[in-house]
Amino acid sequence: MGVRPGPAVCGGQAKGVAFWQRCLPGLALLLLIGGCSGRLDNDSILHTRSPVKPAELLQTDVDRMATLAMRNNLNSLYRLMNKLYQRNPREWRKNAHPDSAAAERAIQHAIEHNLDWPTLGGRRDVAALDYALSPGFQGDRVAAFTYAIGSMLVTAHGGRTEFYLTDSFNAQFIHNAARNLEKAAWMLGQRRDASGQPLLLSNEVSEQGSNLSYAVEFGKMVARLDLLTHVLEERYRRMGANYAQSLFLLNFLPVQ
Repeated sequence: MGVRPGPAVCGGQAKGVAFWQRCLPGLALLLLIGGCSGRLDNDSILHTRSPVKPAELLQTDVDRMATLAMRNNLNSLYRLMNKLYQRNPREWRKNAHPDSAAAERAIQHAIEHNLDWPTLGGRRDVAALDYALSPGFQGDRVAAFTYAIGSMLVTAHGGRTEFYLTDSFNAQFIHNAARNLEKAAWMLGQRRDASGQPLLLSNEVSEQGSNLSYAVEFGKMVARLDLLTHVLEERYRRMGANYAQSLFLLNFLPVQ
């Protein structure tokens, strides 16, 4: 007498799918924490290296993941800014700062405190990005380019850099920010002045060697934004699916 596959098999598959759907935000959070430390090893999983801050009690897994992603993306942007200043030292000399480090601190302050950048005439995010890499711009291009990307990231996340239970996200805006970063990376490599020289030196592939570190930082930022987009879409999709399941199974919804 043969063994007939029963409902338990399908039920097991359904439970497996539900398990991964519930665990997706947590797994994404672990990946982003690994991005912060540079390496996710067994010890970092078993032992908490930093105490939980009181404010974290007001964050869901997705809120915490979005906060870490924003911090990692800003750090990638600041590394990109530092690299651009190293290859284009003439840029920081266009402003009143004594050195490139002072210029970097000023840009970070403007991005994270939602301040305008003086040479951009009130422009922010995508408008500032296009202007910063236009031939007619005469100011510090590294500063303007960095500020434009930073303000775009903050704008796409609702004007915040940290996220809590009361905050909401627009997955479409975050997705758009990722695509804008891809365009910004292309513009950085392609925009030229009247003499045909790059407006800013960045990636280089030559007989002497290759330097693609700029593209690497852009790739990290895009990947984090895309991951957050997928997690947000899944969270909202599951909220609708769970509600539909409750109606189908005639379950009452909890009221406390």
